[in-house]
Amino acid sequence: MAHIWRGIVNEYREYLIPEITGSVVTLGEGGYPLIDASSVANLLEEKMGARFGLQVYVKFEGRNPTGSFKDRGMTAAISAEKGKNTKAVVCASTGNTSASAAAYATAAGMQAVVLVPDGKIAMGKLAQAIAHGAKLLQVDGNFDDCLVLARDLAKQYPVGLVNSVNPHRIEGQKTASFEVVDELGVAPTIHALPVGNAGNITAYWKGYQEYNAAGKSSLPKMWGFQAQGAAPIVLGHKVDQPETIATAIRIGNPASWQQAESARDQSSGLISAVSDAQILAAHRILSSQVGVFVEPASAAGLAGLIEKAESGELKSALTGVQDAKIVITCTGHGLKDPKWALEDLDGKPKGPEVEPVKVPNSLAAVADLLDL
Repeated sequence: MAHIWRGIVNEYREYLIPEITGSVVTLGEGGYPLIDASSVANLLEEKMGARFGLQVYVKFEGRNPTGSFKDRGMTAAISAEKGKNTKAVVCASTGNTSASAAAYATAAGMQAVVLVPDGKIAMGKLAQAIAHGAKLLQVDGNFDDCLVLARDLAKQYPVGLVNSVNPHRIEGQKTASFEVVDELGVAPTIHALPVGNAGNITAYWKGYQEYNAAGKSSLPKMWGFQAQGAAPIVLGHKVDQPETIATAIRIGNPASWQQAESARDQSSGLISAVSDAQILAAHRILSSQVGVFVEPASAAGLAGLIEKAESGELKSALTGVQDAKIVITCTGHGLKDPKWALEDLDGKPKGPEVEPVKVPNSLAAVADLLDL
């Protein structure tokens, strides 16, 4: 019998706390299949110089209603606030959280207040928040300053905080790992993903642990990757002025720092850093070889895997593993920040390949140009 997907809270309510499941606000998030990325598997094996029969899959969270993984956490957070009859919610955001908070708040009949850093916010994300009716306040400071303000506002006024420091966000986001296991039948050998505010690596690991405790899953190694200009966990200290083209992970003091380190250590995984050039190269591989258009931060997981394949660390991690599988989470859609499909790191046009070729209105001319 056909099953209509009901959103992650209704689908996985037995694994969620009652505060979330009482007054569900959903836009139908989650429930999409993994994407087979055999071209990436071939690339990684080529760089390792070894054949493992490796299977690689992309968990493309850009397929969610507002185009990012944030919708998983937001359906849970807003549902919990709905149950408390909250009238307004606040979040600090570099873009994706603001879009998601605004959409789900609107669906719940609430007012969303969004604090964004001054400048360097992708216009696609900003437009979403505005379209959904959020009150947008641009703060003279970076993301971390915005988060401090948002937390203080929620402490002192009757406003719900829906950043990932809200535990309900993590509860919703953990459902992505349930979907991975439900489809593969097992947990992957390695799960690779970007790390910014570190809520996602925290949530995935929580989900894998819960499925493991229920006898439904093995446990993967969690491999997280930060941008070099915004890599506080890798460096071991706060970064006061984080800088990277990957705006979604341009965070210098992650809210889930300790939890991310726990996920790394408990899974025998790693958290490493990749350059903007590596991120952009991986971004283009995903577009041109897999067919998945992502925002730059989403490519950090693949960028890190390529680097680890070149260094020999990936080969070591896979040696002796039967039926090795890697899942790469791509956190947001490319339409959130499309400029990097057209520009290089220096802001210049990529080259002639992005320029349309002018042709006369003639079938013969088009066929001739295409060597048909």
